[in-house]
Amino acid sequence: MRRGACALLLALALGGCRKAASDPCADAEGGAPVGPALLAFLSRSRAAHHRADAFEERNDLKGTEVELDAVIHGPKPACPSAAEVREVLADTHARLGDLQSRHGDFAAALANVEQGLALVPEQGYFRGHLFEIRGLVEERQSKALAGRGDIAGAVSAEERALAAFQEAMRIQSEVIEKAAPGR
Repeated sequence: MRRGACALLLALALGGCRKAASDPCADAEGGAPVGPALLAFLSRSRAAHHRADAFEERNDLKGTEVELDAVIHGPKPACPSAAEVREVLADTHARLGDLQSRHGDFAAALANVEQGLALVPEQGYFRGHLFEIRGLVEERQSKALAGRGDIAGAVSAEERALAAFQEAMRIQSEVIEKAAPGR
């Protein structure tokens, strides 16, 4: 289920990262090799996501959360503002928010989405994915509210879900269009 996240983390590690070893915050345009701290962070994050997969397969919510929290609160390279670090953290917040909403903890789920969005202010895949997750959280919350008879709350949550999905689609359309040949 989360194999896509691990593949994404691997792609970041092998293809998208270019940082000078002497300056972890150096501009990616230099084409210098990736520093060992960034590679270690990415590897540690992949391992934590694999462990989270195992706990999730056992329906161990607490164990899954512990592994994901270990990525968010664990050690980071000297330049935690590097795009690759922020993207991994944002993706981990998205996964944690999705997980929490599946178990009915909507406040924590939305808090994780907001924390992830703060990490990726630029219009890109990760920001769009976080809006998609926000939509899922609100959609699940709408169903939970409807099940408790709170129709007004359910309608409000459904409207927020639709708005979040629309924003996700807008952002991802922009990402796709920017990547089109000739742009």
